[in-house]
Amino acid sequence: MPDEASQTMLQGACHCGAVRLTLPFAPETATSCNCSLCRRTGGIWAFYGLGSVTIEGHPEHTESYVWGDRTLRNLRCRTCGIATHWEPLEGGPGARHGVNLRNFDPRLLESVLVRRFDGAQTWEFLD
Repeated sequence: MPDEASQTMLQGACHCGAVRLTLPFAPETATSCNCSLCRRTGGIWAFYGLGSVTIEGHPEHTESYVWGDRTLRNLRCRTCGIATHWEPLEGGPGARHGVNLRNFDPRLLESVLVRRFDGAQTWEFLD
């Protein structure tokens, strides 16, 4: 059974706390992407099966932004503007969503391998 400290690390929130996220488990890896959106938000993304992350305050406290190939909805808190997560516009078998680990205790991000992804050009990992 996980201890209280590790459970606390799996709970995160936007800056104002209107959007709260609880991960089902700690990720082993995360992704830092250099696409035009991710490089501006500074998000470090962990991926989970769609619906496996508990997200409180969504959709009532979030607003979405859809761009590019129009397959993802990027979400942020409508009060403080912090990027919280993304989800597919159409969920299907194997659908997943991304969670911005910057909204969690910094120890969680320190505990995972962060891989660099070239979303700007090659769509390949750089490491």
